[in-house]
Amino acid sequence: MLVAVIELSLFGSAMFCWCSFVYILFFLGSFLAIGLLTVCLLLRQLIKFQRRKRTDPSVKHVAFFHPYCNAGGGGERVLWCAIRALLTRYENIKLFVYTGDTDAKPADILAKAERSFNLKLAADRITFVYLRKRCWVEASKYPHFTLLGQSLGSIVLAFEALLKLQPDVFIDTMGYAFTYPVFSYFGGCKIGCYTHYPTISTDMLRRVQSQTQSFNNRGYVAKNPFATWLKIVYYRLFSRIYGWVGRCADTVMVNSSWTENHIISLWDVPYKTHRVYPPCEVSQLKRLESLTDERDEQIIILSVGQYRPEKDHPLQLQAMYELRTLLNNDEALWNRLKLLIVGSCRDEEDRVRVKNMQDLAKHLSLENAVEFRVNVPYRELLECYQRATIGLHCMWNEHFGISVVDCMAAGLIMVANRSGGPLMDIVETSEGSQNGYLAFDAYDYARCIANILYNTPEYNARIREAARASVERFSEKEFENGFLRAISPIMD
Repeated sequence: MLVAVIELSLFGSAMFCWCSFVYILFFLGSFLAIGLLTVCLLLRQLIKFQRRKRTDPSVKHVAFFHPYCNAGGGGERVLWCAIRALLTRYENIKLFVYTGDTDAKPADILAKAERSFNLKLAADRITFVYLRKRCWVEASKYPHFTLLGQSLGSIVLAFEALLKLQPDVFIDTMGYAFTYPVFSYFGGCKIGCYTHYPTISTDMLRRVQSQTQSFNNRGYVAKNPFATWLKIVYYRLFSRIYGWVGRCADTVMVNSSWTENHIISLWDVPYKTHRVYPPCEVSQLKRLESLTDERDEQIIILSVGQYRPEKDHPLQLQAMYELRTLLNNDEALWNRLKLLIVGSCRDEEDRVRVKNMQDLAKHLSLENAVEFRVNVPYRELLECYQRATIGLHCMWNEHFGISVVDCMAAGLIMVANRSGGPLMDIVETSEGSQNGYLAFDAYDYARCIANILYNTPEYNARIREAARASVERFSEKEFENGFLRAISPIMD
């Protein structure tokens, strides 16, 4: 009897302790929730007060969110062309650019835009808002759970931006979808976005499911079934949240059919999704005269793109290695070939990547057949186009491929990856209308380049003519028309 009483007493004590623990958790959770809600409401009131302090409420404040506006890539061309279109169309607006390039002065940023993209912008109508917390969106800060880390980091950056300036219209041109609820709920802004590449896609999920190693699926994850399962769960949860934040945008622009399909699948807002091809400087490039002919000593294969991991520069070097094997009996032709890789570096991590590519070229005994150029001015890039014969682009699932279009407009015969934008929107390989080549792996690239080298001059000339004729739909004028049409619901 005594034992039963003791057991009952112990059971009662355990139940009391467990109930106390649950109550403590409940009160702590409630306290944190109330505290977070209070902070949110205070922030919202602070930002509303900031709006009331404006001197001229009739002037609409439009802010572009582009933390890497001085990078000099295709995304930056979209930014500056969009700004130019708005400045031309609307008189009563004041334009701002949120940037994390704290080491660059406004005049230097605009000078680089003009130098890189041949775009002249009115400096007196553009104000730069410098952000100090850009490190929160850098991939190097998150060796694990990179997508989640960068997305949460973008929320931190968004609050810094909003507290420094509250616009009427917020336009994201880099794809930081987690900033949209911040500017929509706290800032009361109309939200527009231009999405180059979905943060997550079904293709990424398929690569993880198939246990394929890639830049976003490391070897130890690909080889471990349990780690693969965890990553699939993580990706699926993340895609649900990504869809919710994306739906906060009032108008959505995408740069290709591939991106459009994924964004509609993830965000489920087809009625406000617009396909607006990015601006390509095709008019000037189409006027370029080639400085090469069949008798030239050197045959240049040109690659243009930022030194980022997804651009897959190692595949280009592997393709050259395979090409040397294919041309084994034609040493004279091989000695005439040079792969010229031209690209911009955003930070020290990109510069390290260039050094690694140079080391890989030496390892493959290609140091005499490959040349790297970094951050070249626009005039020098034009000269590269004039002296090159073949264009090379190896990124898998490239969202669009501005450099692919640029090469085709300049008269190069393009060899691009059989995926994404090049496959769905740009390169046609069917007989009679061929304007380029598509490849998948290193051997496939080498085979396509060899075909071009051994084609008749007449056949290659037909491909060049077809390529130049096909790129007019990607002009800057077409972009500006499409951009203004898509953005008008939140501007007018």
